Amino acid sequence: MNATKPLVKGFFDERTFSVQYVVADPETRKCAIVDPVLDFDEKSGATATRNADALLAYVNEQGFEVEWILDTHPHADHFSAAQYLKKKTGAPTAIGEKVIEVQKLWKGIYNWPDFPADGSQWDKLFAEGETFQVGNIPARVLFSPGHTLASITYVIGDAAFVHDTLFMPDSGTARADFPGGSASRLYRSIQEILSLPDETRIFTGHDYQPDGRKPLWESTVAEQKAKNTHMSTCRTEAEFVKVREARDKTLSMPKLILHALQVNMNGGRLPEPEANGKRYLTFPLDALEGAAWDDQ
Repeated sequence: MNATKPLVKGFFDERTFSVQYVVADPETRKCAIVDPVLDFDEKSGATATRNADALLAYVNEQGFEVEWILDTHPHADHFSAAQYLKKKTGAPTAIGEKVIEVQKLWKGIYNWPDFPADGSQWDKLFAEGETFQVGNIPARVLFSPGHTLASITYVIGDAAFVHDTLFMPDSGTARADFPGGSASRLYRSIQEILSLPDETRIFTGHDYQPDGRKPLWESTVAEQKAKNTHMSTCRTEAEFVKVREARDKTLSMPKLILHALQVNMNGGRLPEPEANGKRYLTFPLDALEGAAWDDQ
């Protein structure tokens, strides 16, 4: 990768603590949107496009052309706005090819025998190490499993979009206890990310604002190696796995995981309307461990 620096603008969603990105080539004005959020209120069942429209407003304001709509993995805590943005921009959607493994796993959990677990819900499935471009800026894909079976990192110029692997240094690393997750695989994925040049900018996908500080989402490989509360103290994979698994046992499942996966494993598509014109989410009872009362 050369030293080309894309313009990176982060958009923080306070309701899900998610960070969405517009990544642009300043020369060609072409850009990619990374991990966009479709608004969902679980209490009322309402959906909205406030987050996605803010991304589009910024793109239009800057005179950018959307070249890619990228997801790092099927998210468990928010709906993906990939399909909405595709309809608005015409840009292709993409994700890592291991999403097929996630689809196969979750189609069983949802009891959807006819669901096509083949990745056809996206326009492009990236393979490990595959390269592409955002404008004239070279980009490549790192396979980064552990948080999920399908997680990937996009390295675009000097910027790495790692989503649920590394958080900001004061927050450590992502959980690895979802179906198909693995603390060992997460450790190895993070080691690959931290083998990038020290000056590589790291952009995380969540910030939970420890001690109430303001949202932050940008660091560097050097900062992560020196200060990450997990990676700077755990000197071996075994130490990391012990710390990560102990932490995960204290966490309940995300409140939207069963809502979100059925949308996100379908490329961000909401369920089709039924005869009355309404859309319905369905999810299984007693399908996952990690109930809210388990840690009491």
